[in-house]
Amino acid sequence: MTEPRPLRADARRNRARVLAAAETVFAAKGTGAPTEEVAREAGVGIGTVFRHFPTKEALLEAVLADRMRRFAEEAQSFAAAADPESAFFVFLARWADVSAAKNAYTDALAAAGAEVPRLAADVGAKVRDALGALLSRAQQAGAVREDVGVAELIALMVGASRAAEYVGDDAGLRARTLGIVFDGLRPR
Repeated sequence: MTEPRPLRADARRNRARVLAAAETVFAAKGTGAPTEEVAREAGVGIGTVFRHFPTKEALLEAVLADRMRRFAEEAQSFAAAADPESAFFVFLARWADVSAAKNAYTDALAAAGAEVPRLAADVGAKVRDALGALLSRAQQAGAVREDVGVAELIALMVGASRAAEYVGDDAGLRARTLGIVFDGLRPR
C-alpha cells in the first residue's frame, strides 16, 4: 500500500478555506447547516467540498480535529505564561468555551450514526502535558490546592464544561458557575 500523494498547493489552500468556512458556518448556524453554505462561504463549488470531505460527517470530524489541534497548541502557550495563577484559570475558562463547540460536533456526529472520533493521541498528550504543567505551576504559586491531580482536573472540567453549556447564553450565570468551580480548586 502506498502513501497518498501530498495535495497540490491550490488543493491545500482550498481544503483550508473549506475548513475555515465550515467552522464559521457551523458556529453561526449550528452543525446542521448545509454543506452548500460551507461551499458558498469558502468561495468554492460543492464538488470541491466533497472532493476533500466525502460526507458531511467527514467535514465535521475534520473541523473538530482541527479545533482540538489548535486547542492543544493554545494549552501549550498557556503553560509557558508568566503568571501561573491567571494562566491556569483563564485556560480553564477557555476550556469550557471550547468544550461547548466540541460537544456540539460530537453530538452531531453521534446523531448521524458516525463513530465519534477520540482525540488523536498526540493532541490528547499535548493537552494533558500542558495541563499538568499549568496545574503544577499554579500549585507551586499557591493558587491551586495540592491534592488535585491532572485526572481529577480533567474529570472536573468535563463536568464544568457541560454545566457551562447547560446555562446557555447567560454569560453572567456561566461566569458565576465557573467561578464556583474554580473556588473549589483554590487552597482552603
